[in-house]
Amino acid sequence: MKSFKKTAALVLALLMVCASLAACGKKDGKKEKKTAKVIDVKLTEEEYAFGIDKDQPELLQKTNEFIKQIMSDGTFDTICNKYFGDGEPSAVKSAALDTSKDQLVVATNAAFEPFEYVKGDSYYGIDMEIAKALADYLGMELVISDMDFDAVCLSVGQHKCDIAMAGLTIKPEREEYVTFTDSYYKASQKLIVPSSNTEFDNCTDAASVEAILKSKDSKTKIGYQNGTTGQFYVEGDEGWGFEGFKTSTTGYRNGSLAVQDLLNGNVDYVIIDEAPADFITKSINEKQ
Repeated sequence: MKSFKKTAALVLALLMVCASLAACGKKDGKKEKKTAKVIDVKLTEEEYAFGIDKDQPELLQKTNEFIKQIMSDGTFDTICNKYFGDGEPSAVKSAALDTSKDQLVVATNAAFEPFEYVKGDSYYGIDMEIAKALADYLGMELVISDMDFDAVCLSVGQHKCDIAMAGLTIKPEREEYVTFTDSYYKASQKLIVPSSNTEFDNCTDAASVEAILKSKDSKTKIGYQNGTTGQFYVEGDEGWGFEGFKTSTTGYRNGSLAVQDLLNGNVDYVIIDEAPADFITKSINEKQ
């Protein structure tokens, strides 16, 4: 009888241990949250610039003068510190379009933190604060036209907007629609994966990341923001020298949707611009 009791007690203890182990990774009865991480390897080297209406050479000249000024007088560094340092972002308001007024109409895609995004009824971001400073420099009223990224250059090319300010990488194909200003920011593409993914942890350069991506087939899905360098990098672009990969691809209206779908398990990786990758991943992780 004592032997039976000891055996029963041992079985009960083992069950309790198993239950305890099963509970590991859970907090307050909830499943462990899924998060993402950015692989700290720059996959590309590119430069951002603003895209000017081809029929406005004077605006191009004045904008280049403005870029040179804010780079030399510390204005650009002050704006960047609001998003990369300890500064406080400033809200930017858009006036209503009125052709009877002297207005600077800016085409953007306000879903590209930290360069342009929306909170409430205001715009924020590096490009948006530069847009406000440029409008003031020109003595014009600022109008911001928010649209899908792949329509930004087209809208300027069709003379619906004066300037494209949307984290635009200088690219020959876009020069069909706009004339690029001098560059104001160096950028790159980065890879985002689920935090549980360890296959890229030992990668130290673009070649080592690409070696792994090249080993994948169509069963692997990579997400990107439509019309961006990430799409050209994943799918291949002869003009840029991007070979592309044999993976399946999925385009999204913005990077946030792509990263959320990564956490939902619908894509395996996401490739987007470096600064938005960091901001979006941090923001989504905090909400999980």
